[in-house]
Amino acid sequence: MLLTAKGSALLLVDLQQRLMPAIHDGDAVVANAARLAEGAGLMDVPVCATEQNPAGLGPTVAALAAYPQMVMPKMAFGAVAEPGFATLLPPGTEEIVVAGCEAHVCVLQTVLGLLAARYRVLLVADAIGSRAPANKAAAVDRMQRHGAEVVTTEMVLFEWLGDAQHPQFRAVQKLIK
Repeated sequence: MLLTAKGSALLLVDLQQRLMPAIHDGDAVVANAARLAEGAGLMDVPVCATEQNPAGLGPTVAALAAYPQMVMPKMAFGAVAEPGFATLLPPGTEEIVVAGCEAHVCVLQTVLGLLAARYRVLLVADAIGSRAPANKAAAVDRMQRHGAEVVTTEMVLFEWLGDAQHPQFRAVQKLIK
């Protein structure tokens, strides 16, 4: 049941310049997404991102822009419904760690699509957000009821490591302090 780096991918959903200032605790959401992305890089976990209507909402925020190996622009709220989604995730991906915004719209619809496609989905509760906390809470509840596992940034990072003998242990430890 533990998450492993092999076969995992990190999916950053719509963490965009014009959207994040409206997100409740948006700075914390971005900071935790950055920790995940940095940790993913240390452990060779692919990082992918989506951008909802980038002409209107802008690109991925600067703090995260350097991490994704592939970014998919989209107009569909649920990324899985977007033509070309199949090419966003690397071959062999079985577990998808999801961070992003808004929890009750694009994250929800993407997660439900991933679950329907039979992926193991890990929703990082402290790296997702909505404008209103009640919307985030309702979305997390719904996604969990449909099979998404709710985790935190630290849970993901330490499960990817596996143990304190991992060569990246100290580097990951610095990310969370």
